[in-house]
Amino acid sequence: MERSKKFITSIILSLTLLSCITASGQNKKAGELDKYFENALIKWRVPGMAVGIIKDNQVFLLKGYGVRETGKQDAVDENTLFAVASNTKSFTSTALGMLVDEGKISWDDKVTDHLPWFRLYDPYVTMNITIRDLLTHRTGLETFSGDLIWYGSTHSREEVVRRASNLKPTHGFRAGYGYSNIMYLAAGLIIEKVSGLRWDDFISQRIFGPLGMNSSNTSITRLDLNGNTAIPHNDADNEVIPIKYLNWDNIGPAGSINSSASDMLKWIRFQLEKGKINGQPLISEKALREIWSPQIMQKVSPFSEKNWPSTHFKSYGMGWSLMDYHGKKIISHSGGYDGFISFSAFVPEADLGYVILTNKNSSLYLPLSYRILDYFLSDERTDWSEKIFELIEQGNAAEKKKSEEEIAGRITGTSPALPLSQYCGTYTSEIYGDAEVQLKDDQLYLIFKHTPIFHSPLEHWHYNTFTLKFPEVPSLPQGKAAFILNRDNQIDRMLIDVPNPDFDFTELDFIRQQQD
Repeated sequence: MERSKKFITSIILSLTLLSCITASGQNKKAGELDKYFENALIKWRVPGMAVGIIKDNQVFLLKGYGVRETGKQDAVDENTLFAVASNTKSFTSTALGMLVDEGKISWDDKVTDHLPWFRLYDPYVTMNITIRDLLTHRTGLETFSGDLIWYGSTHSREEVVRRASNLKPTHGFRAGYGYSNIMYLAAGLIIEKVSGLRWDDFISQRIFGPLGMNSSNTSITRLDLNGNTAIPHNDADNEVIPIKYLNWDNIGPAGSINSSASDMLKWIRFQLEKGKINGQPLISEKALREIWSPQIMQKVSPFSEKNWPSTHFKSYGMGWSLMDYHGKKIISHSGGYDGFISFSAFVPEADLGYVILTNKNSSLYLPLSYRILDYFLSDERTDWSEKIFELIEQGNAAEKKKSEEEIAGRITGTSPALPLSQYCGTYTSEIYGDAEVQLKDDQLYLIFKHTPIFHSPLEHWHYNTFTLKFPEVPSLPQGKAAFILNRDNQIDRMLIDVPNPDFDFTELDFIRQQQD
């Protein structure tokens, strides 16, 4: 009996010691990551950030870094609200999964079964496109095609989707990957038609409420900018400046959610628990398995192969990106809003999940994400912050050189072919709507009629080409407007190009309207 007591006591002491060692190891790892995050924030010149990590169903780290607005002292904490942009897409796909569970829709329902007015570039595509196609970016459209229809515009949600019928494909139907915000908007309209609830109300009542995401919302109109809310920032003339929030309500189902690290970690925990809340399913494992499964393949670039050789595949599910890393399946999504970049991810096999929210247009999330994955999935300790920062600096230098070469290619001594007054008038794009060129104090001025933030003086560059710069959108570089003349030496159309990775101005093709 005495020997048995000693044995049990020995086991208890061993378990206690093991628990202490484990806790000590976790505290050390959390401390190392915490310090790394602090240093990276400074290096990348990001005003503020919030990070949450969950491991083995326990909050491993949940903390704010830096400030909500540059030049002010208000600190970011775990409850500070950030725009999470395209992380919204996983909420929309989950909402649809709930409707699938209820038997109200199927993933392969035709879109026109629920939105009879829906049209795309081809009658066959229009009649055969499914809800699954909307969610998997395989409609044939180019990445970000049509985003200028909704970005900062007065077009309603339905009008945005209707105008998308004028977009031209760059891939065959279901033959290539093209990331589309507008197709997610269409998916959100299906939720409204089937459930009888506005998309915003469905997300709030059916997801935010049950998960206890009590600070989250679906519109900037519900933000208290004087409260615990991060302010967006951008780089301008080598300075980090605060910028205004832009209303994204008309693209809501694709990107309008605002949330905190604390709330988003609840969303990640919900994923790791396979759709259950306190043991009760909010969505079935079957539906989530479909959402997390590859639906369209993506290429692994030579750059990725070189820097992350353990990644062998990349694909997109429904509202989540998928890849392998260190032998594990990584499910993630990024979000880019004006002045905010965010990232959420989870690794079911490792019972690991995390969220990174930043209040500046910056790629800081990328090195931090790989740092987190390396710490929990391998012994690799590459300084991704330093390495990726250097790569981006090299890219910036290349862009600067390209800009200098463009300036050097300007043909001096030229003048417009026509009097400035003849450039004035209304120019119409089937995709977007109207833009207007006016003459103010002997200078041409461009105004996008449906997008109040898009207005700019037109400075003569050479021949019939003028430069433009939108003062209310500092993230966009200088662009050009070229006026094309017909055989009668009259202006036929206006082509606009503002080189940037997000918006394709060249697809708008503004046709000059006849003057009265």
